[in-house]
Amino acid sequence: MIKEKNYYLNKSLFISATNTDVGKTYGCKKFAIALSKLGLKVGYFKPFETGVIDKPVDGWTMLELIKKLNPQFDFDIKDVVPYQFELPAAPYVAKKDTKIDFDFLLQKKKQLEEKCDVLIIEGAGGIMVPIEKDIFIIDLINLFNCEAILITPSKLGGINDTLLSIEALKSRDIKFDFYINLFQDKDTFEEVSLPFLKDYFPKLNYLQEL
Repeated sequence: MIKEKNYYLNKSLFISATNTDVGKTYGCKKFAIALSKLGLKVGYFKPFETGVIDKPVDGWTMLELIKKLNPQFDFDIKDVVPYQFELPAAPYVAKKDTKIDFDFLLQKKKQLEEKCDVLIIEGAGGIMVPIEKDIFIIDLINLFNCEAILITPSKLGGINDTLLSIEALKSRDIKFDFYINLFQDKDTFEEVSLPFLKDYFPKLNYLQEL
């Protein structure tokens, strides 16, 4: 569950997931609202969004929310989603010949942090989605000096996806919490997945309870 206010001051939370369409943007929304209720000024950053036609839908949705929660966060969409690609694929593929400037992303993060107490950073796809041949979404978590929030699914197969993603985070010594998004197969979750999860993990967190 959400921690006390001082825990989040001057921190960045990197919200990723076990895969695409698991609920990263929904998780960002839930955390933004919960942190705002603690009295924190929230900010938002999504370094990459793919599948962009007219505008980055996820980034735009979050920016509108953040501006309501924190009017001081007076950035435009190109600030919060600096890399926008049309092809709905991993950034490594969608970027084509574009060279990703990681120093630029670090500078942009620092700029956004000046207008908030806590910055929510949203990944693209799952944690092992490639950005460059040997750089993955998970590598941004350490690059940006973040704690991770892993969103995991309630669907059949979610146990495997959750454990694999957690092993990846542990292998890089990344501090993290994980939250189950009760969305897919939620009617069978208690019978199919919950028996193992509640025996394996000392505590389970759910996005819907934030």
